[in-house]
Amino acid sequence: MDLPNLIRSHHGPQTESLERVQAPFGLGQVPRMVVPQSTTTTVCGFCSTGCGLNIHLGEQGAINVTPDPTYPVNLGMACPKGWESIAVLDAPDRGTTPLWRDPTTGRQSPIGWIAALEIMADKFRYWSEVGGPESAAFLSTGQIPTEEMFLLGSLWKFGLGFLHGDSNTRQCMATSHVAYKQAFGFDAPPFSYDDFEESDVLIFIGANPCIAHPILWERVMKNKRHPEILVIDPRRTETAQAGSHHFQIAPKSDLTLLYTILRNVIERGWIDRTFVEASTRGFGELAEFVSSFSNQEAMDLANLSEEELELLTQAFRPGRRVSCWWTMGVNQSHEAVRTAQAIINLCLVTGNIGKPGTGPNSITGQMNAMGSRLYSNTSGLVGGRDFQNPKHRQEVSTIMEIPLERIPDRTSLAYDQILDAVLDGKIRALWVIATNPAHSWIGSDTFRRVREKLDFLVVQDMYHTSQTAQMADLYLPAAGWGEKEGTQINSERRIGVSKRVRRPPGQALSDFDIFRLVAKATGCNHLFGRFTSPESAFGLMCELSANQPHDFTGIVDYRQIDAAGGIQWPYPSKSPRPRTTENVREGLPQSLRSMVVGDEGHRRLFEDGKFFTSDGKAKLLFDPPRPPGEVPDEVYDLVLMTGRGSSAQWHTGTRTDKSALLKSLSPQHLVLEMHPKDIEQRDLEAGREVVVKSRRGQLVALLLSTPNVGVGSVFLPMHDSRVNLLTFPSFDPHSREPSYKHAAVSVERGDVPS
Repeated sequence: MDLPNLIRSHHGPQTESLERVQAPFGLGQVPRMVVPQSTTTTVCGFCSTGCGLNIHLGEQGAINVTPDPTYPVNLGMACPKGWESIAVLDAPDRGTTPLWRDPTTGRQSPIGWIAALEIMADKFRYWSEVGGPESAAFLSTGQIPTEEMFLLGSLWKFGLGFLHGDSNTRQCMATSHVAYKQAFGFDAPPFSYDDFEESDVLIFIGANPCIAHPILWERVMKNKRHPEILVIDPRRTETAQAGSHHFQIAPKSDLTLLYTILRNVIERGWIDRTFVEASTRGFGELAEFVSSFSNQEAMDLANLSEEELELLTQAFRPGRRVSCWWTMGVNQSHEAVRTAQAIINLCLVTGNIGKPGTGPNSITGQMNAMGSRLYSNTSGLVGGRDFQNPKHRQEVSTIMEIPLERIPDRTSLAYDQILDAVLDGKIRALWVIATNPAHSWIGSDTFRRVREKLDFLVVQDMYHTSQTAQMADLYLPAAGWGEKEGTQINSERRIGVSKRVRRPPGQALSDFDIFRLVAKATGCNHLFGRFTSPESAFGLMCELSANQPHDFTGIVDYRQIDAAGGIQWPYPSKSPRPRTTENVREGLPQSLRSMVVGDEGHRRLFEDGKFFTSDGKAKLLFDPPRPPGEVPDEVYDLVLMTGRGSSAQWHTGTRTDKSALLKSLSPQHLVLEMHPKDIEQRDLEAGREVVVKSRRGQLVALLLSTPNVGVGSVFLPMHDSRVNLLTFPSFDPHSREPSYKHAAVSVERGDVPS
């Protein structure tokens, strides 16, 4: 079928009804709909909790949503975003046709898909020939199904032959990915959500699940063991207010504090020596390293009392089930990986891993950042492999039937490095998919300067009005969650199915089909013959997972996942599919090998004390703490922290701002939180406008007086597009994740001339 007919096939006559389980939507097929007035199930498309939803359908598809009472994640609960997930599809600014910017007038005007794809093909072909494999890049997302990420990364690197591509997962979960991979040998969050309900002590570090993951907080509230809930956070968040004790530490003092707690635990002999000797490597070096950290140093730096430090140490005394949970307060730091590994070390040396109610547990951010970490083909070769490993490249070549020479032997630049390469004139074309870096990227007007240096910017999104889409030379209208199908992986490694319950508006297409059309237009579609539908791509992912730590070859199809209420990886088949290459992983834990089809329950990792390293032992990793890249001085004398504003808001607001209800549940003005003592010292007035300045920009906000922030620091919610004018572009050296939580700012009266 030629390209025009491929495109026209998406806009054939509508069928009379939808089926409960969607048929694969491939080129040349018209997707079927579920029977009118029926109900089907799906998984929410906002955060990584992965809640199950019931979608109620009418003649034209989804008309309402309620939480699924049988889904094991949320058990009938949903946050405001889940309740409104269908409403945001009806926004009047949905993209319905491709748009091309006239180079003379600068205005975007509608063009057809054939013209749009010809432009893309010409541009990418030109830069491939003129600039080579490093002249173009893509920036993708953790907000699309795994199958779409898989096809995009494969198309870009194996088909088009470009080297660089990254995901906005770099902005939230790269730290946890690297921390787990370095310590455990694989990116493997060890927990099940059941652990929220089975802990004696839950320690939340830089995490605010009351707002960011409210359904997980519901799970905490179901804990019948009367647990202690300890919250370590510079801000008195909603979670801190609900916990047993809040430790309001100074910003970025957490690594020193964690090393000091570990020293106290070791000195008191509160370690699981049997586990440490059998299952870890480097304990002697770690013990010697932390021996130099004094209680007084930690208390002075963190601004904690002796009683508070003792309470944190006592949390790890023997005989208690301790689970540690972290999110962006740890991940988004200049020394984030080592901070996450300090948490991992505490759990390892005390034996708090692989057992109910324990674990060093990273709560993921975006709904499918876990899928991105495994199959986006960006920092790692598909299926958790390494581009630099010849055996891994051969495995992928054989399974995917891709010529070996098309698989690169080096990894991509990270997100910040891609943008720097644009500014340096090395990358000239950029493809942005389902993300909004003009708002979300750290530090001043970086993306505006990037736009000025680019020869070609194509943006693929649900909405043509995002800050990034408005900058595009070419805009492609994409279907959103609920208008396409695929799988996603939540924080506890549960694979869930997201279904197509509405038709996308106008000429909008699923990202999966846009990628297939690009492959056709650029002449490399012959490499992707097995990508006929999302479900066929999932089958290929199953083959790539075989004998890997995340092995899910026991999953046959989407129906099985749906019927089981999602399936946690690993889920290997008792009789694996025939292999075309020998890739049995050395040292694969017995607990993984014993999991077979028919066991769809909850599971946690490392119950046998065996990890995914060459010797089966977890590595205890550490480095001396370092000061932040920017600290307060006489002019910029306050530390700016950023984070989630409310449970009704999501990231840059590209979707949640489309819901009148979600907007009504969110702050109507940008509010700066500041301690009363700092307000008095600066002769400011609560409730009035103030000017917040950094070395990179300034903004105006309403001033809120609150002891929820400590003296010397202020807080702004991340959802306002002006906030990243202020943030300081600092990056963890291991994960390249930005440090959004620490910048030096000043605050002055709003009536003072700027």
